[in-house]
Amino acid sequence: MRPADEADFEAFYASVWPRLFRLTYAISGDIGRAEDAVQSAMAKAFASWSRVRRADHPEAYVRRMAVNEALSVRRRAWWKAERVGHVPDVGVIGSEEQDVVDRAELWEALLRLPPRQRAVLVLRFYGDLSERRIAEVLGCSQGTVKSQASDALATLRRRYQAAADLVLGRDPS
Repeated sequence: MRPADEADFEAFYASVWPRLFRLTYAISGDIGRAEDAVQSAMAKAFASWSRVRRADHPEAYVRRMAVNEALSVRRRAWWKAERVGHVPDVGVIGSEEQDVVDRAELWEALLRLPPRQRAVLVLRFYGDLSERRIAEVLGCSQGTVKSQASDALATLRRRYQAAADLVLGRDPS
């Protein structure tokens, strides 16, 4: 690789790494797996930098690679044996919703969703991507994105409704 290409990749890496890390962390729920996913995607991007650089949206190209890496880690055998039980504090929402939803509980509920559903919610509400862009990133149809989002939100609503019913002393049935 030419020095100019290396400098170009280094600038790209520095500009997109923080966003990709936050995204993969939200999908994987683990700092180490998020770092591994981004590093793997960046290594692949470096190896084919001439093609990646020519893409219409290089960041979107590498984002898809990183998301796929974050999702594929669950398929590996060691995932079933190793699980991190601690969820790190990732800050405060800083809005009125803080009174209604405890962030740690929401994070735990999000982590209990199936990986594809969690990825759809993270890409939609954290990454602010459209359904079309999410479908491109995940390699599926827009209908699949819609159904995954609907199922994930319904699951979260059920969990929070049941918890609210218990707190308020209502019959959950």
